[in-house]
Amino acid sequence: MQLDTVLSSYSFSAVFYGSVVLLLLVFISLKIKKLSSSLKKILFISIFSVVVSVTIFLAGSTIYLNVVSFSRGPVHYHADFEIWNCGWEIDLKDPRGISNKIGTATLHEHNDKRIHLEGVVVDSKSASLGRFFEVIGGHINQTSLSIPTNNGELSLKSDYMCENGEIKMLQVFVYKVKNGIYYQNKVDAPKNYIIAPETNVPPGDCIIIEFDSFKNKTDKLCRSYKVAESIGKIKGEINGN
Repeated sequence: MQLDTVLSSYSFSAVFYGSVVLLLLVFISLKIKKLSSSLKKILFISIFSVVVSVTIFLAGSTIYLNVVSFSRGPVHYHADFEIWNCGWEIDLKDPRGISNKIGTATLHEHNDKRIHLEGVVVDSKSASLGRFFEVIGGHINQTSLSIPTNNGELSLKSDYMCENGEIKMLQVFVYKVKNGIYYQNKVDAPKNYIIAPETNVPPGDCIIIEFDSFKNKTDKLCRSYKVAESIGKIKGEINGN
């Protein structure tokens, strides 16, 4: 279990049990009509101690997490992605509930084909593509991919055969921006890939995951990059797409 998850659980417990104790102390002070000076003192010290203890724990755990974390504090990074299978784009499962996301509070997706990394990054793996697929209920490695969809779990492996009979393999490409020019690289170990520390996309990553014939470059491009290029914000490589 991640450190931020553990501390979050402890913080919730501290607030919950602290609130229960406070309510009990308040109930006692209201229930007893005539409080002696010594009992008043005891109740006051008890209430004060509970409030201070919970506050110190919450503040201390927050400071500790920020100090020992990989990001040295809260961040807000984004990376766009698309998943293609035999020429057809695949969507993740639609989020449900008030939170409108799949994943965790720190790492999730909002049905927008965008990885959201928000909060304190405990270690570098917390910003990896592998961790993202893990928290949404799937996985990715060099040869296979598993993702949750509205029709259930979809699992694909290299040497996968499409309907047309062609053999496909898992390949991952990442678009980045440098000096207003976007370019792409092929990723050999997608599970370990760490998304760029960028808030906006672009210049944040555009990650293309596809099962297709072996190739060095992809012809797919995230919508955010297409829009940015159409308004002149970025340009593609001269010998690129």
